Amino acid sequence: MVTMAEVAARAGVAKQTVSNVVSGKKVRPETLAKVNTAIEELGYKPNLVARSLRTGSTSTVGLFVPRVANPFYSEVVEEVENVLVGHGYNLLLATTRDDPDYTRAHLENLAARSVDALLVAGDNGVEQQLPMLVEAAFPVALCAWEGDPPTTLPVVSIDYEHAGFLAGRYLRDLGHRNVAVIADLPAHSPRVRGLRRAFAEDGLTIDDRQVFACTRDDAAGGFAAGSTALEADPELTAIFATHDVLAVGAIEAVVRSGRRVPDDVSIVGFDDISQVGQIQPALTTVTFPKREMAQQAVELLLRAVDSGRPPTNALTLLRPTLTVRDSSAAPRATG
Repeated sequence: MVTMAEVAARAGVAKQTVSNVVSGKKVRPETLAKVNTAIEELGYKPNLVARSLRTGSTSTVGLFVPRVANPFYSEVVEEVENVLVGHGYNLLLATTRDDPDYTRAHLENLAARSVDALLVAGDNGVEQQLPMLVEAAFPVALCAWEGDPPTTLPVVSIDYEHAGFLAGRYLRDLGHRNVAVIADLPAHSPRVRGLRRAFAEDGLTIDDRQVFACTRDDAAGGFAAGSTALEADPELTAIFATHDVLAVGAIEAVVRSGRRVPDDVSIVGFDDISQVGQIQPALTTVTFPKREMAQQAVELLLRAVDSGRPPTNALTLLRPTLTVRDSSAAPRATG
């Protein structure tokens, strides 16, 4: 069994320095790198129970996401874990399943277990539990929050309405007028509202008949909604999907209708999950800065843990961008 003294010898530092790293105390970045390298090379496993009793800290941060099967949230989990590991912390993952009662039961269970802080991603099923989160005995922060941000807890997210506007502005710049929206409603209303604002600036209206709610938040749901949109308007030239997984289904709907993407119908998604750059055609999408969000949210929490004070109660909105790939083009000239 590898000892702390052996790690110290390998890293060329004092044993107390290794102890500081293991317990999450601040050390110089170069020292942290040397110690972490030695820990990895030697396979050192610190005694987490003893450390918890000694420091009052478990070096564990909880993360709530709606569902890990959702590709967007699975990527958020990875990004959060990467940041935590870099700071010597562990991740305790739980899902809300967009269910307020399920979320509350998880929160009560979490309160009985020892975590140093909690990060909550997504707002479905969580809003009703905000008073409980505010009263938690550990620092709490929210991220990827699409509804009206609460004033009682810190939030790190993006401006979803502006993200929808980016997609709409891009489609208008290409010259599209006959556009459909397939959306997870009402959850993604801000994204739809942003798209509508972009068209309204040119005097065009995206009315309710052009917005198709998905009954499932997956590729099958996107295929069904996309098929309905194509049948409703044979002159349709573009579809905006409020999730990339919906956009993947919409591409299949276009192909099965005998049309081509983007020659006949352009598709624009939202999230920029990893696989959409590899499909054919590669998807144009609004890119969500997941890594930056995870970095800022986790570090906000860890600063609160280190200081023993509540995290700074602020709203931080990161900038989404548009990633243009092969699924979008100007509409085919008619007449």
